[in-house]
Amino acid sequence: MIVRTLALAGMLGLAASLPAAAVDTSMQLVLTLDGPAQRDIATYQCEGIDDPVTVQYINAHPIFLAVLPVEDDTLIFVATVSGSGVRYVSGQYVWHTSGAEALLIDEMAGEDADPIDCISAADIP
Repeated sequence: MIVRTLALAGMLGLAASLPAAAVDTSMQLVLTLDGPAQRDIATYQCEGIDDPVTVQYINAHPIFLAVLPVEDDTLIFVATVSGSGVRYVSGQYVWHTSGAEALLIDEMAGEDADPIDCISAADIP
């Protein structure tokens, strides 16, 4: 049996220097996985967002994660059942990918709120 260790250090977007009165809440998340693990990094251009959005995908069956920035935080999304593509969730947010396209949905934004449309930067001419 092959055991791989995958560390997600500093991915929670926590400040390196904190005021003297602040409590240091930084941490390192270590996943010990049986079998092969793969980490892919993809860049997306998203509607209404000037800077490219970088997403890390961690694939280690049966664990499938996406780590991406949302507003001022870096969130860890977990893959769930999807009719097509891959649907990841983190709290109120859904990151749904299908081929080169992705949608970021805020489930708390209301029925009339539009998702943020994204396309893989690799597929932009």
